Amino acid sequence: MSRMTRRQALLASATTLIASQVGGAISALAQTAATVDPSPLLKPWPGNYGGTPPWDRFTPAMFPPAFEAAMADLRREMLAIRDAKTKPGFKTAIEPMELAGETMDRVQAAWGVYTSNLATKEVQDIARVWSPKMAAFYDELYLDPKLFARVKAAYDTRASQGLNAQQTRLLERSYRGFVRRGALLSDAQRAEVSTINQALASAFAEFSRKVLADEETWIVVDSEAELAGLPDSFKASLKAAAEARKLPGKWAVVNTRSSVQPLLMNSTNRALREKTWRAFVMRGDNGDANDTKAIIAEILKLRQQRAVLLGFKNHANFRMDDTMAETPANAMKLMMSVWPAARARVAEEVADMQALADKEGAKITIEPWDYRFYAEKVRKAKYDLDESEIKPYLELNNILMGAFYACGRLYDLDFKEVKDVPVFDPEVRTFEVTNKVTGKNVGIFYVDNYARSGKRSGAWATRYRGQQELGGHRNVLASNNNNFTKGGNGEPTLISLDDATTLFHEFGHAIHSLLQNVTYPGLAGTPRDFVEYPSQVNENWLLTRDVLDNYARHYKTREPMPQALVDKIEKSSTFNQGFETVEYLACAILDMQLHDRETPVSDIAAFEKEALAAIGMPREIAMRHRMPQFNHLFSSDGYSAGYYSYLWSETMDADTWAAFVETGNVWDKKTADRFRLTLLSTGNETDRKVAYRAFRGRDPDVTALFKRRGFPVT
Repeated sequence: MSRMTRRQALLASATTLIASQVGGAISALAQTAATVDPSPLLKPWPGNYGGTPPWDRFTPAMFPPAFEAAMADLRREMLAIRDAKTKPGFKTAIEPMELAGETMDRVQAAWGVYTSNLATKEVQDIARVWSPKMAAFYDELYLDPKLFARVKAAYDTRASQGLNAQQTRLLERSYRGFVRRGALLSDAQRAEVSTINQALASAFAEFSRKVLADEETWIVVDSEAELAGLPDSFKASLKAAAEARKLPGKWAVVNTRSSVQPLLMNSTNRALREKTWRAFVMRGDNGDANDTKAIIAEILKLRQQRAVLLGFKNHANFRMDDTMAETPANAMKLMMSVWPAARARVAEEVADMQALADKEGAKITIEPWDYRFYAEKVRKAKYDLDESEIKPYLELNNILMGAFYACGRLYDLDFKEVKDVPVFDPEVRTFEVTNKVTGKNVGIFYVDNYARSGKRSGAWATRYRGQQELGGHRNVLASNNNNFTKGGNGEPTLISLDDATTLFHEFGHAIHSLLQNVTYPGLAGTPRDFVEYPSQVNENWLLTRDVLDNYARHYKTREPMPQALVDKIEKSSTFNQGFETVEYLACAILDMQLHDRETPVSDIAAFEKEALAAIGMPREIAMRHRMPQFNHLFSSDGYSAGYYSYLWSETMDADTWAAFVETGNVWDKKTADRFRLTLLSTGNETDRKVAYRAFRGRDPDVTALFKRRGFPVT
């Protein structure tokens, strides 16, 4: 088949995919849109704190007409920039684009909450129609040859415009962004790129819908005896989940991590562990209507075709063109430097678990559904420590207050709960954030902690409005979203140490947003392999004695966590690091192998099986995210060829924590101020590698990472 024929076939496939995903929903949406007033979504947000989204006035039906109106506004603004008679330059091209799109920004901020936190069938239908339409719209704007001509003219004359360093960087990055989208291609090639982008947007929406559908299934437990080993507070949450699903007198294990993981750790019912584990790891891979493997294959084919059109060898090279790691080879080098030590540690962990099972006379071979359960037994045997001993001291609200305390002590931010901010769910809490030194408002922090139907799994941070000074100061509206299982029968919500770490992690993203101090919004976003760095650094303060002693208080007695328990936690800090590392790193390695190739993978199941065998994946562990449910990779381009970034960021994180430890005081204010001013507040105003060197005096050293995980330093 000729090259053009292959392209034509791909475009036909892409067009078919778009049509198949949107056809069934268009007519119903069109009928509704004509009668709905979208103005609440379009108007500037009312109220205090610089205005906040009036969630109580929004409905899903408003979005289609709001998208139309916001598109018209942004198109008008961009055409005015394109057709201006002024000489092209930073002030006449780049700066106006930085200020354009306020209406669209507001609509998209609200839409992000609906698709992630409130994804009803109506919302999913809207997403299926509008995801490709929005992709086409942005391509229409940013692949416009006349607009690019003005940007290029500004770029070509940048040396003579008297620009400062930030303006020069923004101009250069803006030009590069247009080129990366395909601005230098021919008319026909740009049309191909746009068709591919639309098909990908449809595929991403459909992948997300299918995974969410599988996560909204559950396992029914008929007898409390089957729940042996589970803490009473967790059993109460399973009963509440069953009652919410109209299953009185029963218990429901919902197919999300927040329900599955505690059960795997604590249940003495091995059959229930296996059933739960299998349901969880098979999300998106059951050969039914929600199977995602065909969609993944289509996404990979489209990504490769787009990468070649844009002048890259493959999707991994395209995605890593603007990262700290720079190339797939550099990312793989880091990952494979850690993988052997992690595998070796898993072998030791399994041997310990098998010996304990044999001693107990269990007559089993350790399987993946046994790993967390027997790991807890080994932890108890080795360190006299188990999760059930820790959880009573980790009441959700207290840990949140501990995160606020650490942030205030390090970065001078103060958090005060307020009730005058509209929320999208009654369980969402809001906090006014102020600078303790200046007394000025920094923004609002939203916390959505609990799992619910229509909310995607996992934990994430986002922001509805980012700080900028261009066009006048704008404060920050930051949000954290978790999926903790709410305590049943009015009991407080007790979380695991892993959940508490997640809370500090996501809050680290919020801190990064709240401390931002940039002029231009185009210099706010950082490279993918930097994004996780501030959040991972923030995890370190959870287990400091000040936070534990003051906020890890027993939910009944209010006594602080005993020092003896704190000591046991610290002594066991490297426990189970083989499992934690392998579970994650297998995902990152396969992500890179999947995208660093010129021939797209078509058989997803075979690829996963063969790739894991080739790297020696321990049979006792499953990937943290198997391909058929890997939202990071296939619900958007976001983390594709970028899941390595957690390890890349953790290398910097461990090295940064070492900088605090080296002072003799992990609360050292001078180090915190330097960290804030050099790295946290500066967005992407300078190359992040250069910024890190300015903070640490050198490139990050992987030694700190190996020491943290308890691996031998070579």
